[in-house]
Amino acid sequence: MTPTVKTTTLNSRTHTWATPTTPPADLSGLEFLQALMDGTIPPPPIAGTLGFTLVHVEPGVAIFEGETGEHQYNPLGSIHGGYYATLLDSALGCAVMSRLPAGRAYTTTQLGVHMVRPAFAHTGVLRCEAKAVHVGRTVATAEARLVGANDGKLYAHGTTTCAIFSIAP
Repeated sequence: MTPTVKTTTLNSRTHTWATPTTPPADLSGLEFLQALMDGTIPPPPIAGTLGFTLVHVEPGVAIFEGETGEHQYNPLGSIHGGYYATLLDSALGCAVMSRLPAGRAYTTTQLGVHMVRPAFAHTGVLRCEAKAVHVGRTVATAEARLVGANDGKLYAHGTTTCAIFSIAP
């Protein structure tokens, strides 16, 4: 049996970005993230690519929001799990970063993602709230929840383990 091929309408999406900025060795993680929020430092390119932004940061806490859209769909017609994972990874890492002193940085070494319901273009804003659980000299952990800003439903939750290291001069 030959599958029916649908006529499709092509859509497009364009975005621009500034050259990526790495954290200066003289700013704490919290100061760097606050500079991102106030526009002093441009957002990372991935934020524009996927359409999310850091909306709140305090020591040990980072909150991101992202608008859902068809450009994030998987072949099944729902928001791709990679979008969930990217929002979680961004918020989790920034929750850790917000607790780091100047001259220190992190990298994700493990990311655990649990998706509990699908999101769609009409879902609207997804809000990812992350909290650092432990930030040590060489290792940090954090946990987060991804919820619908409009419906309050849980869409995913996750955890991270991060390696902490010195920023090279």
